[in-house]
Amino acid sequence: MHYLYMAVIAAVVLGVIVGFVAPEFAKELKPLGTGFVNLIKMMISPIIFCTIVLGIGSVAKAAKVGKVGIMALVYFMVMSTFALAIGLVVGNLLHPGEGLQLSASAAAKAQEQAEGAAGGVEFLLGIIPTSLVSAFTAGSVLQTLLVAVLAGFALLKLGKAGKPILRGLEHIQRLVFRILAMIMWAAPVGAFGAIAAVVGETGWGALKSLAVIMIGFYATCLVFVFGVLGTVLWLGARVNILSLLRYLAREFLLIVSTSSSESALPRLIAKMEHLGVSRPVVGITVPTGYSFNLDGTAIYLTMATLFIASAQGSPLGIGEQISLLLFMIIAAKGAAGVSGAGIATLAGGLQSHRPDLVDGVGFILGIDRFMSEARALTNFAGNAVATVLIGSWTKEFDRDQAEAVFAGRAPFDETTLIDDHEPAPPGPQDDERETAAVR
Repeated sequence: MHYLYMAVIAAVVLGVIVGFVAPEFAKELKPLGTGFVNLIKMMISPIIFCTIVLGIGSVAKAAKVGKVGIMALVYFMVMSTFALAIGLVVGNLLHPGEGLQLSASAAAKAQEQAEGAAGGVEFLLGIIPTSLVSAFTAGSVLQTLLVAVLAGFALLKLGKAGKPILRGLEHIQRLVFRILAMIMWAAPVGAFGAIAAVVGETGWGALKSLAVIMIGFYATCLVFVFGVLGTVLWLGARVNILSLLRYLAREFLLIVSTSSSESALPRLIAKMEHLGVSRPVVGITVPTGYSFNLDGTAIYLTMATLFIASAQGSPLGIGEQISLLLFMIIAAKGAAGVSGAGIATLAGGLQSHRPDLVDGVGFILGIDRFMSEARALTNFAGNAVATVLIGSWTKEFDRDQAEAVFAGRAPFDETTLIDDHEPAPPGPQDDERETAAVR
């Protein structure tokens, strides 16, 4: 993905140049961005179906391990909601995209949609598909979500008989994300067309708005990590956030180079155990957190949504913001470490609530790669903090070991790094700790 990252940057720069040098020609390039957005929209339904069904299975699995799983899930929900609220506050203060007016008809479309959605009964009936298959072909994300929720709980009821189906869905999910990865190779073309067309239409206003949202997003992530997570970590475990982040410095560099927190998952598991958190707690908290503890994603989806709506002259009301973003957070479960999943989730949320705004996704595509690092780093930091906190709260955290690690007296041995995404099976020496953790 390193070459793709550089290609997107080059495409954005080229698009800006074309937009200024030949604005009329640049406007004709808009179909390139629209075509890429359509490719993303094509993947929305299968992505949401797989992630929701498997996400429900993950919740059930985590809940079975006792207080560790329940405590982790409650913590994840609280922190994701907090991140969502921070993103809403900052987004409404900055008003990113305001004044761009990318589409003169956007406001009219929004008004028509609001009037058409006035009937609650008609809206509810629209969520129910005519068949299970039509939920995937009609282009209705809410219908897909309904089918996914029903399928997820049905598989839970099947118990052991449903496990082969879940394993099959995991393979399908890998296929879906592989297709998405292939589509993302067209991102430079889409970014070039979208940025060139917008700069051709709006000039310097577009660049200014992009700079505002990007700087605002990075600043919000920094405030969340050092202000919110740092405070929670100190109050809950008496651990300094700077010491923890310094200990994970190599993992942060790995994430920056790949734009994905998934690449550092095995190292996080190994390092959290080395820090002094018991293996059962790490084995429960870290994998579950990668699906449900999406602080950076919550902030990103919030600010990107407000930016797209404002840029098209159709700002969202507070109630509409909350309902749309809660949907996005649910739809994003299980896709936190996948490159391109943020754009797919953003497009899916807009398609379900405000279809008239979906084309704006092509505009933000140009800076999505810049924002993906902050998104992944924030998600990773949130999961590291959560693991230490859950370990401390369940008394499964060796504080003496942690102090030795932070002081450099117990350096991490790279040869002990596990190669799988799952922790190694507990040995006999871990039986007592595991029993205490899940009791």
